[in-house]
Amino acid sequence: MPQARIAELFAERYPRSLELAEQARQCFPSGVTHDSRYLEPGPVFVDRAAGSIKYSVEGHPIIDYWVGHGALLLGHSPSTVVQAVQEQMARGTHFAANHELEIRWAQLVQQLIPSAERVRFTSSGTEATLMALRIARLVTSRQKVVKLTGHFHGWHDFLVPQAYAPYVGPDNATPGIADGVLSDVISIPPNDVAALEQALSEHHPACVIIEATGGHWGAVPVSGEYLHAARELTQKYDVLFILDEVITGFRVDPGGAQAFYGVQPDMTTLAKILAGGLPGGALAGRADLLDALAFNNRYGRKIPHPGTYNANPLSAAAGIAVLEQVATGEPCRIANERASELRRRLNQLFIDKRANWIAYGEFSMIHILPDYDGPRPDSETFIPYEGQHLKLDGARNAKYKHAYRAALLLNGVDWFGWGGLTSAAHSKSDLDATVEAFDRAIGLLRADGWLP
Repeated sequence: MPQARIAELFAERYPRSLELAEQARQCFPSGVTHDSRYLEPGPVFVDRAAGSIKYSVEGHPIIDYWVGHGALLLGHSPSTVVQAVQEQMARGTHFAANHELEIRWAQLVQQLIPSAERVRFTSSGTEATLMALRIARLVTSRQKVVKLTGHFHGWHDFLVPQAYAPYVGPDNATPGIADGVLSDVISIPPNDVAALEQALSEHHPACVIIEATGGHWGAVPVSGEYLHAARELTQKYDVLFILDEVITGFRVDPGGAQAFYGVQPDMTTLAKILAGGLPGGALAGRADLLDALAFNNRYGRKIPHPGTYNANPLSAAAGIAVLEQVATGEPCRIANERASELRRRLNQLFIDKRANWIAYGEFSMIHILPDYDGPRPDSETFIPYEGQHLKLDGARNAKYKHAYRAALLLNGVDWFGWGGLTSAAHSKSDLDATVEAFDRAIGLLRADGWLP
């Protein structure tokens, strides 16, 4: 629990949220429907949202750096998306049939994502990575998959191992995963080209899958050089290369990280921004690989792929409305510029307040590293600890994180754990208010004994 002063102030500011949290605990394990939303002394309940602001059930405005878990590049409830979904709602929410919107949606993906020769829609990013693995295994007749430690590709059994700290020691295994599944997952350190080549040469896996900008949306950044090395090595060893752009697709660049870095994967997984804030995912890639989903295909066996909400008309309508704006390049540019400015201003604040934190990250992603006493950034590309993944993405003091998040919420900012994402809706005045909120939060945390 956050210590006395923060907890006391939190109860005063968010009384209705704490009442609802108690009700939620009677319905949901720990009172939440997503692990990241768990907060002590209790989560803030939100009533509505617009632009960069969401409003608690108490009516308090909160600058939002969750942006729909990264799905809302245009911010909350942009008028074009609202209108598109409202119009489609009146026409029908589920036809259980093909419809024109799914074609336009897929065409926009093909227009923007360089590797998208063919597209198959799913209901989530988790489903997209699961499909990618099945195709890789059918096409190659191999079982093993290589992933990078700390990279999250959805919560299904086949890729969740080694997605969360601690990555070493007796508690590093994911509970509930069968030993037979674990034996097919080869986890290697990020940004280690030699380790990747060794894994490919020794295990000759079906595929390599990588989060395009690094695990947990860049907590441990992956460089463009590493992505190019991965592409070259997978071609050398005849292994499929899957790029997970569930977060980075349409965020770092209209064409995703693959367009920004000029890397062409065999398959790409997409979600979040893809569906304009509604549920939706997709697998895109080489036509010959996605032919594994086709009837009477070249492989002689078809991978079944049902899914009640695949290419749902509402998600398609929202996705089209967003991707048409993404195609202009403006949403990415604005979100990236806002994050860059906020990282710079926060680092100056931490120096001024003598807080042992550092802000770092790339594109529209910001990470705060606590308990840091190393060199300060000298450029936009600065990475603390020279990118050592166990230091950047290791186990953290959970109670400290709760106190930090609660202190920010007391000052009108909702931060996604120790990280945050910007949108095109974040204004310069939002940045001013955010820096001020961090300033006040540092004072609260210091008073409660969390900061020296």
